[in-house]
Amino acid sequence: MKYTRIADTDCSIAQALDVVGDWWTLLVVRDVAGGVTRFSDLAAELGVSRKVLTERLAMLVERGVLERRQYSDRPPRFEYHLTDAGRGLLPVLIALQNWGAQHVMGDGTLTATSEPASAEARRVQALVGTGIPALTLPAADGTPTDPVSTGAKWTVLYTFPGSPAVEPGLAPGWSDVPGGPGCTLEARTFRDRLPDFVAADATVIGVCTQRPEQLAQFAELENLPFPLLSDQTLQLAAALRLPTFRAAGADRLKRATLIVDSSRTIRGTLYPVPDSAASVDDALRLIAGF
Repeated sequence: MKYTRIADTDCSIAQALDVVGDWWTLLVVRDVAGGVTRFSDLAAELGVSRKVLTERLAMLVERGVLERRQYSDRPPRFEYHLTDAGRGLLPVLIALQNWGAQHVMGDGTLTATSEPASAEARRVQALVGTGIPALTLPAADGTPTDPVSTGAKWTVLYTFPGSPAVEPGLAPGWSDVPGGPGCTLEARTFRDRLPDFVAADATVIGVCTQRPEQLAQFAELENLPFPLLSDQTLQLAAALRLPTFRAAGADRLKRATLIVDSSRTIRGTLYPVPDSAASVDDALRLIAGF
């Protein structure tokens, strides 16, 4: 493949676009981040010709965005995985997702939720039957932790925007963001109903993009007995294309709930979540129905 190199060598935006300015390239990075790592699966997922995909993958490996890992000797076959440079593109993907949701598919207003019939809601509902890739997120104490429980039949993975109680910069105007308030009430309700989840052989895990030390403060403040994980680097958000928005200078996860089985397969979703307390009962009902 022949590329016309961008001549502005002093502009980091121009030089970044020299690597990822082609839209197919970013879609390859998006799908690899989501756990689609083999050539045939990428070709099927993207609907792109094998020639074009071969060229994009070779370029991304050459430029250090992807690395090849051999998984078969006879015949030699390789998987593609993000390098550190590739993982550094995840905020770029999320920024594009936020901008597209707000300004292309939305009306330009800032919101932490969406309508039940929206494309965003359909995307979350389409997660049913898909798997959560192998990854770890830092817990409140900084320990790398799998967002899927290995000791329970079910994982109730709920995402939330953040607590203004531990992030003062989030508070001004927060109550005016649709779908924003309610994180504390939701956490308290999960805390109070935790015996019911334990009885259903389910582990509750909360995920937010706030820093681990902020989550530790939130857990202590609200006496939360279940894990809170930080997706500050947006690994989970990018892997599942979870609904996000940007507020107070940071990317935030919109409120959603995923019911995940022990094989890491998503079996049920709740999104949008108009009532953060009622969604806890909804999660219990979903588990009871399986």
